[in-house]
Amino acid sequence: MSNGGASLAALRRSLPGDDADELTWLLFRQEEVISFEQALRHLSRKSVRHRVASGRWRRIHRGVFVTHSGPVGYGQLRWAAVLAAGPLALLGGLTAAQAGGLRGFSTRVIHLLLPETCRRAPLPQGVVAHRTARLPPEDVLTIGQPPRTMPARSIVDAAQWAATDDEACAIVAAGFQQRLVGGDEVHRALEHMPRARRRNLILQTATDAAGGSHSLSELDFLRLVRRAGLPEPSRQKVRYDATGRRRYLDAYFEQWRVHVEIDGAQHFDPRAAWADMRRENDLWVDGDRVLRFPAWAVRSRPDEVLAQLRAALRAAGWPGTA
Repeated sequence: MSNGGASLAALRRSLPGDDADELTWLLFRQEEVISFEQALRHLSRKSVRHRVASGRWRRIHRGVFVTHSGPVGYGQLRWAAVLAAGPLALLGGLTAAQAGGLRGFSTRVIHLLLPETCRRAPLPQGVVAHRTARLPPEDVLTIGQPPRTMPARSIVDAAQWAATDDEACAIVAAGFQQRLVGGDEVHRALEHMPRARRRNLILQTATDAAGGSHSLSELDFLRLVRRAGLPEPSRQKVRYDATGRRRYLDAYFEQWRVHVEIDGAQHFDPRAAWADMRRENDLWVDGDRVLRFPAWAVRSRPDEVLAQLRAALRAAGWPGTA
């Protein structure tokens, strides 16, 4: 059985039975986390206190309980944050994006988004609440749990709350690369956020990412090319290798048949490196000029990168003098 099949089987085994009551289903949906207010819809105060006193339930924040005695997982902490903050609270930013499947960003901080006029209750440790005056219905996920913002709004907020510009760009690029967002979704989310922090940077990064530059190093290279006044390349252009397999080029100056590959961390894997070498060899055989730059050189040695790129373009017939 595949891993997907095993996960599905495990999910089916964990589902409550047909005779399960509403409380059991609520705890299933909320990963065994419940607020005191929710509990009182199904149990008496005395019953709740007995479950806590007997160790069956454990208080993890004021008015929030986990219904087991074991370790509290990150998913349960997200539920605790939402329940503690009140009925209008949503997971937001990086936390919402991760709940929707975003990978590659390690943090234990939980971000919440609250309406500007919402009274904020005391929050668990490690939870950060952000206020917004603009939260249209289309920015709120109507299905799926815990309550959170839609992927495009989540990516925008994660980028504007990021510690650095580079982190903001990486989040936007990863959102496109991992197919959480696509097309003009980020642009539409920003239409009603005229005062968003880093608004222009997020818009430009989303435009480039939608056009095919899906990694931070590729975005760095594209910005370098633009500042130098060089022709703008196609990004993630599809080519087929000698075996007929589809390949994507990082940057391709099509008129001059100059292909640039930006080598990231994956090139430390010998299998990945060999796959790239084979692709490069196919392109050389086909007559393209191929340049390869490590990601660190694009950022730390931009003059050297530009000098080689200019030389390759001129050798291929580019008439520019930039």
